[in-house]
Amino acid sequence: MATPQSKQIPDCFRVRDPLQMVWVVEGDSLMAVPFNNNVKPVTLDIISCTDEKLHDEAKGNLVYLGIKGTNHSLFCAKIQGQPTLQIKEKNVMDLHHMNEGQKPFLFFRIIEGTTSAFQSFSCPGWFIATSSTARQPITLTKERGGTENTNFYLEPEH
Repeated sequence: MATPQSKQIPDCFRVRDPLQMVWVVEGDSLMAVPFNNNVKPVTLDIISCTDEKLHDEAKGNLVYLGIKGTNHSLFCAKIQGQPTLQIKEKNVMDLHHMNEGQKPFLFFRIIEGTTSAFQSFSCPGWFIATSSTARQPITLTKERGGTENTNFYLEPEH
């Protein structure tokens, strides 16, 4: 198994779903909205977890997801027993440099053809999802292939 290497900078991607909706921050929520010239989509900072004990190559590459230009990262928490996607004030590079993986901040990046899916490490079987209805919060779902989109196109930022 390949050992994840410590990096100096994350990989940066713009994200869109199959319905051409992009991710934006509104208040303290991450929302999916139709792309147009008036929308400023977030760029995801994606960087691997260096804690070798947590890696499971069968499930995908274990990564942290940060919001570029901020000190915020995606985080999974159970609220009233329901896995919930949140944004927490935590710099993605600080997470990357920790010796021990920060489980609520970790996601398996699963590459499926030309898209990527993100499964929560701390809530197995739950995937980041966008609704097929515009202006809805980005959530977690166990249902793949239904009305929610769990596969995303990642366009490298140059």
